[in-house]
Amino acid sequence: MDTLKATALKVLKSSFGFADFRPLQEEIVLSVAGGRDTLAILPTGGGKSLCFQVPALMQEGICLVVSPLIALMKDQVDNLKKKGVKAVAVYSGMRAREIDVLLDNCIYGEVKFLYVSPERLKTELFLARFKQMDVCLIAVDEAHCISQWGYDFRPPYLEIAALREIHPQVPFIALTASATQDVRRDIMEKLEMKDCAVFAQSAKRGNLSFVAREAENKFEKAWEVLKKVQGSAILYLRNRKGTKEISDQLNRLGISATYYHAGLRGEERSIRQAAWIGGKVRVMVATNAFGMGIDKPDVRLVIHLDLPENLENYYQEAGRAGRDGLKAFAVLYYSQHDLAQLQERAAQTYPPMEFIRKVYQCLANQYRIAVGSSEMSSFDFDLHSFTQNYQLDVLLTYNALKVMQEESLLLLSEGLTTPSTIHIPVSQSQLYEVQVRYATLDPLIKLLLRMYGGELFSGYVKVQEGRLGQAMGLPEGQVVKMLQQLDSLEVVAYNPRKDQPQVTFLTPRFDAGKLPLNSKRIAHRRDLAISKAASMAAYAENNQFCRTSILLDYFGEDKEESCGICDVCLQKKKLAMGKDREEAIREKILITLSGGKAFSLRKLLAEAGYSDSLDAAEVVRIMEDEEVIKTLSDGSIKLTME
Repeated sequence: MDTLKATALKVLKSSFGFADFRPLQEEIVLSVAGGRDTLAILPTGGGKSLCFQVPALMQEGICLVVSPLIALMKDQVDNLKKKGVKAVAVYSGMRAREIDVLLDNCIYGEVKFLYVSPERLKTELFLARFKQMDVCLIAVDEAHCISQWGYDFRPPYLEIAALREIHPQVPFIALTASATQDVRRDIMEKLEMKDCAVFAQSAKRGNLSFVAREAENKFEKAWEVLKKVQGSAILYLRNRKGTKEISDQLNRLGISATYYHAGLRGEERSIRQAAWIGGKVRVMVATNAFGMGIDKPDVRLVIHLDLPENLENYYQEAGRAGRDGLKAFAVLYYSQHDLAQLQERAAQTYPPMEFIRKVYQCLANQYRIAVGSSEMSSFDFDLHSFTQNYQLDVLLTYNALKVMQEESLLLLSEGLTTPSTIHIPVSQSQLYEVQVRYATLDPLIKLLLRMYGGELFSGYVKVQEGRLGQAMGLPEGQVVKMLQQLDSLEVVAYNPRKDQPQVTFLTPRFDAGKLPLNSKRIAHRRDLAISKAASMAAYAENNQFCRTSILLDYFGEDKEESCGICDVCLQKKKLAMGKDREEAIREKILITLSGGKAFSLRKLLAEAGYSDSLDAAEVVRIMEDEEVIKTLSDGSIKLTME
């Protein structure tokens, strides 16, 4: 074990630049490196990716990573490449020949990490190549997707265990940010994990103060909190249009803000995200499309103006605050209308069967797909134009698409920027023949060979048509046409850039009237969605129990003592002390600190006339939690607004 630990630390430092592991990472890495099946439950920002990347780099062979999140796959592949580690990803929307080349490189090249979306696992193309790979580890990210008890069930995850038949000696690691006890058991059962080591970091966040408030004017309340709590913030709501409106309002009020949702172009999303991460903008106003994979430790405040569908989503989104371990706040505002709407939305999550079949038929009409064709074919998809064209309700249509995804019929992926790529699948002599025959294309071919060399023949490389155009003195559109011509001549495989959402047909197209829908499973999932919405509503309305304790109980952890810093705990402390005494102490402290004065805690209590008073010390703590006063880096206390 000492040798394994030394090797793990060496890889951690040489490949990732870290001197030591975060809590639980080391134990997980050593378990996986020792060849044991492992379940790792680490909250958002806990460093899950290193738990499989380090042990994979400690040994020979390729690591297969199964993930449903294309954006995260792309980010991790890009980050690994920057560190000199060869990694590739295969996901929906890619052309068959591009996948073919990538999988060949996984067998014969030096690829260390192969990221695959789950729907690819049962395709003949993947399985034939997977048998030939030297596999050292299989990592299943977002592992809660395997469980029908979870909030984001994905049937293709049920195919993962079949990979054991091909490489029976290869260990599995399953990773997720949160999982109830039912989901944990389901993960281990469905992945056939024997003698599985389970590592779970507590859902408790000792530095995060949870607050829920009923409010009619939620924006006004959010603005008040933003004025009190300094530092970076995220403000979540459901409506895309609302993100821009609230961002504009905040900017007019002097709080720098930007907005983010899946309907923005990929480049625009990247620019806004970078501005917020870099501190150029204080507040990110976003839908839940924002935040996954974002590693910004100094977020001081996460505000929800709309209720999430369930406590899993809320915990994940709220947990993006305070990852640096310093004091942070997660504030939820709701109205009675919101509570009613939450239950209504949950009931609509699984629309009537006939409506689902109607949406499927409309999709087939939209893309002119014949019955029995288009398996694994992807198409650009705009939900709003689609629903307008066929006069469909937007929310019900989206939910119908999600049901079809759960039924393994379709895959709906959010829009993300996929850069243009090219590959030369022919020999240099065949390429030369084209250069001689098509003189107008010769300058572009020469430029490509000069810029990218032999990489073009071994795999796909990213290209920027605008940059090629500048080098040749041609408009970008002309370069695109030339690349398309080379593609039609089959001497260059050209995949143009994409940044629109995609819908992928995972099966040959069915007759909509015979669409295979599991009514029993759908009814179970509808009931589960309603139950989870009820738990979310109960959390919001709760004013009796510690909020952290509620979350711990929900995720199957033993309840510890109350957190002492959520709104419910603070209210109980006030009541226990007595309102008159608290107000008297509070007034004395405010007077003592007036005029910009600052004192240590002991000195402050003495100056206010409450030396050694536990009640007074508690009032100081409450005032600090409320951001009325603050503790400076030297330990002295002063008024926040002075």
